[in-house]
Amino acid sequence: MPNPVVVVTGASRGIGLAVTRTLLKEHSARVITLSRTRTPELSQLVQEHQQALLSIECDVTDENALQSAIARGNDYFGRMDGLILNAGTLDPLGRIDNPDSSLDNWKRHFDVNLFSLVPAIRASLPALRESKGEVIFISSGAAVGDIPGWAPYNAGKAAMNSLSRTLAKEEPLIVSLALAPGKVDTDMQANLRSEGAQHMTATDYKMFIDAFNDGTLVNPYDVGYVIAGLSLGAPPSLSGQFVRWDNEECKEFWRK
Repeated sequence: MPNPVVVVTGASRGIGLAVTRTLLKEHSARVITLSRTRTPELSQLVQEHQQALLSIECDVTDENALQSAIARGNDYFGRMDGLILNAGTLDPLGRIDNPDSSLDNWKRHFDVNLFSLVPAIRASLPALRESKGEVIFISSGAAVGDIPGWAPYNAGKAAMNSLSRTLAKEEPLIVSLALAPGKVDTDMQANLRSEGAQHMTATDYKMFIDAFNDGTLVNPYDVGYVIAGLSLGAPPSLSGQFVRWDNEECKEFWRK
C-alpha cells in the first residue's frame, strides 16, 4: 500500500502546522496543505519534504478555489486517506448586542468556520469512500459551551459537530469525528489575552490568563500528534462522536 495522503486545511501555523509536521515525520504520510498564506515554517517543511508535501495557497471561503485545490491534490498523489478540517477564526468577539459586531462579520465567521466545510467534504468524498478514510473536524469545547462574547464561535462549533454527526450517518464507510483540542498555545490564545478582556466576563478572561501563566496550555505538537494519528486510523467506533483529544477514547494515539 502506498504511503497515505491527508489534506490539512489551515495548515500554515498552530495546530495545522503541528499536524502537518507530524504526518510527514512520524507517519511518512504525503500531505496536501491548504492555507491562505505560506508561513516561513510551512515553507521550511516544503523544502524538507518536496516529494511528500504539496502546499496550496487557498482561501477556504472561495468555494471554487477550495474544490479545485482538493482536486489538484487528489490528482497529484492519486488518492486521499484523511481530511483534517482545521481552518477557523474566533472573530468577531463581542456580545450578541454589540453594535460593532455586524451581521456581515457573523457571516464571514460562518463562511470560514462552517460553510467552507461543505465544499471541502464534497470534493473529498469520492476518494475517501474508496479509501474508507477519515474526516477529522477540529472543534472546541465551545460547541457545548456558552462563554459570553463568543456567540459566533459557540454557535459555529456546535453546527460543526452536528455536521460531523450527520456525515457519520450518511457515509458509513468513512469515520467522521469532531475533536476538541483544549486550550492550545497558539495565536488564538495570544489574541484572547490581548483582546478578550473587553468582550468576556472577568471570570472567563481570568481562566485563560491563568492557563497561560500556570503553563497549562496544550502544546500544539501533543494534540497535533493525536489528530495526525486519528486522521489515519480513527476506529469506526468513534464515528459521529465528539471527544476531547486527551480523553481515554484517544489514548492509543497519545504521544508516548
